[in-house]
Amino acid sequence: MGKWFKGVSYNELLTATNRFNSSTNFLGVGNFGSVYKGILPEDGSKSIAVKVLYLQKKGAINSFVAECNALWKVRHKNLLKIVTCCSSVDFHGTEFKALDFEYMSNGSLEKWLHPSEDDTRDDDQLHVKNMNLERRLNVAIDVVSALNYLHHDCESPIVHCDLKLSNVLLDDDLIAHLGNFGLAKFLNHDRSISRQLNEHDGSSTAINGSIGYVSPEYRLGGEVSTQGDVYSYGILLLEMFTGNRPTNDMFKDGVYIHNFSKMHAMPERVLNIVDLRMLDGENHDDNETKNYHTPRGERRNRARHTTREILASIIQIGVIYSSELPSDRINMNEVIVDVQAVKNRFLGIGM
Repeated sequence: MGKWFKGVSYNELLTATNRFNSSTNFLGVGNFGSVYKGILPEDGSKSIAVKVLYLQKKGAINSFVAECNALWKVRHKNLLKIVTCCSSVDFHGTEFKALDFEYMSNGSLEKWLHPSEDDTRDDDQLHVKNMNLERRLNVAIDVVSALNYLHHDCESPIVHCDLKLSNVLLDDDLIAHLGNFGLAKFLNHDRSISRQLNEHDGSSTAINGSIGYVSPEYRLGGEVSTQGDVYSYGILLLEMFTGNRPTNDMFKDGVYIHNFSKMHAMPERVLNIVDLRMLDGENHDDNETKNYHTPRGERRNRARHTTREILASIIQIGVIYSSELPSDRINMNEVIVDVQAVKNRFLGIGM
């Protein structure tokens, strides 16, 4: 671990997290571990998120190594950063491993869009109300920027393999950071064939992704590729803008979020399926969308797109990216151009 990150001891993490106190410091749980908020003793002002691995669970060690391998040398503003790690034993002599990340004060995108039914705190209700159309477009740009970097700007292309709302974290300024690289895979330089992250990594035999987001070819045992991330991103877009989980009970008997959205991906029908919470205060029939960033005195007379057209465009994009056949999808460097174009139309830029 020393070649990657500055190490931290078990005792230091115990102190940092108030002995992994679940009532005051618990942040959430994932496939391979629980996450706690903490403050390292040497820096009493900076919070971290400590992911404690369930080492008894099959694949947890592989997940730990995969995340270290994937993140130790990547640098991007929209990727969650590892601060330090711990590979040690606890006070009972049991093996202990943890990863310490930047703490994201606004939690996951999932909590903003799908707050739990038993969580009635006012701030969670505010989350839903304030995740308006512009903010959702901003998050969509942040996530695709991170994926484009992983696919096209790293020495060896990296496939995330587990893109979903819970793995998108929001900081103080609601800037999105992509996290959880426990299933990530490197690609060979021909960008088509995946390779194991190290000789002990057996995770490639498992399905690469989460139910509802995993691409069809993975479910059939296909090779990991960047097109799998494109599919998951398409599903993520559809969920963000319709407000429906891909695992919703309404999607059964051959109806999926992909074909359900495709049937309504046109301006005259799109309001039937989108999450209307993001349009609170908007006039859905306006002939132009609001321009939030251009000073009033500098606005020009230019063509604007209606809110319905903007929503139809982003739903159409999500449908194309989540096509069943990988050959019908596009590369992430084209995806980022498409999504940015929708954002520009929303702001009235270049019109």
